[in-house]
Amino acid sequence: MKIQVIGSFLVAVLTLAIAPSYAEQSDGQRASTGGAQTLQDVLARQKGIEVDESFRRENLGDPDKAQSINNMLGTQGGISNADVYRGIRYSEVDIKVSNNGPAADVLVQDGGISWLITRATSIRGYAGYGIGGILVALIAFYFTRGRMTIEGGPSGQTIERFKSFERFGHWCLAGSFIMLSATGLLLLFGRAILIPVFGHEANAAIATFSIWVHNNIAWVFMGSLVAIFLMWVAHNIPNKLDWDWLKQGGGIIGNAHPSAQKFNAGQKIIFWMTIIMGASVSVSGLSLLFPFQMPMFAETFALINAVTGSALPAELLPHEEMQLSHLWHAIVAITMIIAIVAHIYIGSVGMEGAFDAMGSGQVDLEWARQHHDLWVEEEEAKAGQAGR
Repeated sequence: MKIQVIGSFLVAVLTLAIAPSYAEQSDGQRASTGGAQTLQDVLARQKGIEVDESFRRENLGDPDKAQSINNMLGTQGGISNADVYRGIRYSEVDIKVSNNGPAADVLVQDGGISWLITRATSIRGYAGYGIGGILVALIAFYFTRGRMTIEGGPSGQTIERFKSFERFGHWCLAGSFIMLSATGLLLLFGRAILIPVFGHEANAAIATFSIWVHNNIAWVFMGSLVAIFLMWVAHNIPNKLDWDWLKQGGGIIGNAHPSAQKFNAGQKIIFWMTIIMGASVSVSGLSLLFPFQMPMFAETFALINAVTGSALPAELLPHEEMQLSHLWHAIVAITMIIAIVAHIYIGSVGMEGAFDAMGSGQVDLEWARQHHDLWVEEEEAKAGQAGR
């Protein structure tokens, strides 16, 4: 099934284990059922194991395999009811329906089962272990490394780090991301955690509210993402200073204070991760909001096939597009949450004086010299020229 195969590939990129593949049944085993499913097929599907259904998909009404005209199904010519059902199941027949919606003529699409299993196992597992793991790691780091303090103590003098419009854009992005993360995790874990504790009705109310918030706050996130990119992209172009900063551990590991301009290498990594992954999660989110207007994967797979010679499916049903968009949306969003948790730690309890940059916008001058010395020199040179 397309969704399970491609969904498993996406999750495997992040080293998650999907259910093991199912051993293909031999022609001899199927002979006793006349080519129909075996008991092993049914049991395997119930366990979420992949089943090779080519024996059904490739048998869509061959007249040579039809019943004789003298048998019960003979009056239907070369196509039996089972053949018609297979065609409907795999969307291989031309049918007419009263509803003319984009997906109305897809009467059966069992990829939802594969999507549901992947969401309930691998996606939840990645979110739980990933977010939980980074929290445990940061707590351990804090008690091992301690808080990074200003050597010699604060100077008592301040310098403007970020202007008010920069802080406004940052907090719009941060606030919307936190709300999107919270509501997304509620939707992901609601059935597993909220229902056993609060019941079905409470979970339904929470889920309905979470969907409304998620869909509307998303526009604030996307607008803020564009604003942040325009404001700071010029300061986040990588250069040779970044490699020196990384080699010295950025002052986080050890006691060195490598030189940096307005943004150091660590901040640049967070910036580009936020822009690239934020854009990706935004596009997949728009694809979920407008599935028939903005299909995301068919054209992407066609491009990958053209460039790499792969054989990814370039024709996808609307349901398959939505299922794949959801998987990608969840994987990218969870990855961002894990990284942003570490960013929040450094900008708050992990480093003395760091929060002031986005709090009041004014930071201690000694803090600035220790962490962004080249930027301080630039600002002081500007002030000196302005004072002439």
